[in-house]
Amino acid sequence: MSVPGRRQERLAEQIRDEIAEILALGELQDPRIGFTTITRVELTADLAHARILVSVLGDDEAQQNTIAGLSSAAGYIRREITHRLKLRRAPELIFTLDHGPEAGLRIDGLLQKLRQGGEK
Repeated sequence: MSVPGRRQERLAEQIRDEIAEILALGELQDPRIGFTTITRVELTADLAHARILVSVLGDDEAQQNTIAGLSSAAGYIRREITHRLKLRRAPELIFTLDHGPEAGLRIDGLLQKLRQGGEK
């Protein structure tokens, strides 16, 4: 995997900001989409594909429903990104769950249990 260039990083950040704004303003009317945070955007070197990492508040079913809703709205989101960022061609959007925040909470809980066990 190559090191991302400055243009690639900047475009990924702009895409993340635009998708976050679309979600915050409620432009997507899909009831499947829950409370969602766009954590990161990973662009391929040729800028043809973007993997959108999403953190969703809720259980597994809510997470899967949100990913399904976002995936079905990918065409609309891509079109909006093309217009807002004045791109000739926006990358294909692939939405995936980001399990990083969940793993962090799990590790934090384990550390608290260890601390409590050491205090006894």
